[in-house]
Amino acid sequence: MHTPKPVVMVAAAVGARRQRGVKRHMPEVGGIAGEHLKGFIERIERLEEEKRALAEDIKEVYAEARGSGFDPKIMRQIIRIRRRDQDELDEEETLLDLYKRALGMMPAAAPRAAAE
Repeated sequence: MHTPKPVVMVAAAVGARRQRGVKRHMPEVGGIAGEHLKGFIERIERLEEEKRALAEDIKEVYAEARGSGFDPKIMRQIIRIRRRDQDELDEEETLLDLYKRALGMMPAAAPRAAAE
């Protein structure tokens, strides 16, 4: 009867082969070059790790700001506003004001003085 090797021993054996300089090239399967694909996957994995680290840093900045009395929810809103195109933002604010006035949520705009 065959007893399976523990995963740790298999991984150690694979690592030992790599250390001795035995590098196996991944085959091209279905027109996909394995080494090329592996390079992309590893780059994405590194970038994902950097993204997680940056997200943690941003979270810490928001916590620090909260400790200084600022509201992180409002800060996020300000950041979203600052990212937007100014013309698009102006148009949205104009429409928002118009709709609020139509619903009685804001006083009507003061009539403009006639040009004399």
